[in-house]
Amino acid sequence: MAAGKGSDAQTIVIKRVKKGGHGHHGGSWKVAFADFATAMMAFFLLLWLMGSTTEEQKGAISEYFNNPSAVPGSSTAPSPTSINGPGGASTSMIALGGGMELHRTATAETNSADAAAPVDVDEAEKIAEALDRERLESLLQELNRAIEQRESLAKFKDQILLDVTPEGVRIQIIDHERRSMFPLGSPVLEAFADTILRELATVIDDVPNRISISGHTDIRPYGRLNYSNWELSADRANAARRSLIGGGLTEARIGRVVGLASSVLLDPQAADNPINRRISIVVMNKRTEDAIHHENGSILTVQDNGALVPAGEPVAAVGQ
Repeated sequence: MAAGKGSDAQTIVIKRVKKGGHGHHGGSWKVAFADFATAMMAFFLLLWLMGSTTEEQKGAISEYFNNPSAVPGSSTAPSPTSINGPGGASTSMIALGGGMELHRTATAETNSADAAAPVDVDEAEKIAEALDRERLESLLQELNRAIEQRESLAKFKDQILLDVTPEGVRIQIIDHERRSMFPLGSPVLEAFADTILRELATVIDDVPNRISISGHTDIRPYGRLNYSNWELSADRANAARRSLIGGGLTEARIGRVVGLASSVLLDPQAADNPINRRISIVVMNKRTEDAIHHENGSILTVQDNGALVPAGEPVAAVGQ
């Protein structure tokens, strides 16, 4: 019985598996993928940057890679041998048909097209006159602002007249019945008049236009021998010129200084009115400057329509 029972028992087999040789390698692909993603990000960033640059910038980038130096035609690396040329392997660029050659070709074609384009002289003159007019209008506004805001000018603003003439912006400093710019019959400025002119000089000097200065008297004759209102008005105009220069006006900006005596009255109905005694400063426009420097040296006056017409009176028509 015992033997029979033992023959029916099942045999139990235990299988032992030995591990070894290969470790865990499931995370190495992550490093490779991260490197790949970084490279792709850099690549697409480069594409975006190149797409947002202009042709000139692309040309400059191409030039840099052809010649990575601050000095055109030379490399920053020293020459390894004496046969390679100064400053690198070669100082000559080989035309490989790359981006820089295309950039240079396009630039050359653009420059040649611009050079061949006809220049409309009339249109250019109109543009220049418009810019000149805009500059003088801005000057007029600045003068008005200075007269209102500067104490040294505000208290004498009833003696400062501003207007625009065909010749430019005109500033007139006139005599008051109780306050004259000059002593009677004298070309020496009173202190307040000198202050006014020096203050105005700081504003006028902000524009490049040249100026004309003219002196005026009333109709009352000056009794000194060989010294009339013509000489007196000219001396007063020169006194004004000296004050303007003393106030900071560049001397080269003076285009004309004239004495007109009583030939151009501000109040023709009352020839002895104190306002006829005045200093007139015109910040000239380009057209007036051209008229003064006309090649034949004749005296011209500028009309409202822009025509240059000989003046009816000597000098006086140009000054006013």
